[in-house]
Formats: sequence, structure tokens, C-alpha cells
Amino acid sequence: MEQRGLSDEAVSAACKEGNAITKDFMMQQTMLRVKDPARSLDFYTRVLGLTLLQKIDFPSMRFTHYFLGYEHRSDIPADVSERTAWTFSRRGTVELTHNWGSERDSGLSYHNGNHEPVGFGHIGIAVPDVSAACQLFEQQGVKQVRARASGKPGQTFIQDPDGYWIEILNPSDMVSAMAS
Repeated sequence: MEQRGLSDEAVSAACKEGNAITKDFMMQQTMLRVKDPARSLDFYTRVLGLTLLQKIDFPSMRFTHYFLGYEHRSDIPADVSERTAWTFSRRGTVELTHNWGSERDSGLSYHNGNHEPVGFGHIGIAVPDVSAACQLFEQQGVKQVRARASGKPGQTFIQDPDGYWIEILNPSDMVSAMAS
């Protein structure tokens, strides 16, 4: 007999109503460690079209956070205090963390979770046209790690400069992609 995931009933039984205090919680960020911030910032802004929302240095601990999101530059407050509160109020941001000096360590690479031991999988970016996005990625030399199945335009996977997988998907195509 083929092993399957949880039944719909088991899922329903496992999912509980959150405490009332959680009604105002939100998914704010996913953090990825990056070796070379210049390469990563170029990839996430030029290739994926994210906007740098804020750079925060921590000199005593020798690292920097770069927060990126799909926001308009004109909406970013100029005042640092206002910008910080605004940045941390955005939904679904990417936090790139750079430990200073890692770009000069030729032996350093971060585990992307898609090799043994398997762990973290990927982040997902919704696009209006997966084929057009793939053409852009190909023109820019982006590594594709899981090709789209023939005739299934709903999703593909690419890699960032540190080897993290990024799912590129069209929300409208996901129902047909799930049927296969």
C-alpha cells in the first residue's frame, strides 16, 4: 500500500484555533545567511525584483541584516526610527544575514537544506507568468534546479548565489499542478 500524508480528518484534528492574542500575529520574515552580500543583493533585487527596505549593521557582533520585500521605494520612510518600525510591519520579507568576512572565506558555504541532512526546503515567489520569468532567469544566467515538467507551466525552482532554492509559481496554475 502506498504511504500517504495525513488524511483530511487527521489534518482537521491537528489544526486548532489559536489563542485570541494570535489574531494580530503575522508572518514577517524568513532569514537566509549569505556569504557575499553584494552578489545576493544583486540577485534578490535585479533578478527577483525585491526592494531593499532597510540595512541594519551590528558592529559589536560583526554582522548585517538586509531586509527585502515587494514594496515601493517611495513608501519607505526616510527617518530611521520610522523606517525600522515600518520594515518590521511588512508581511513576508526576506532577511539576508551577512556575517562579516564570510565573503573572503573560500571554504565557507551555507547548507541550503536540499542535500543531506535534508532540512530547510525553499522560499516561494508568485509571478504572473512562469514562462516569462524563466526566460528572464535564463537570460541572466540563473541556475534552474528543477525544470518545469513539459506542458505544466505552474512552477519551477531556481537557485540563489548561496544555493538556496526558490520556487517560482503562478497562483492560478497551482490547482492543475497539484492534480499531477
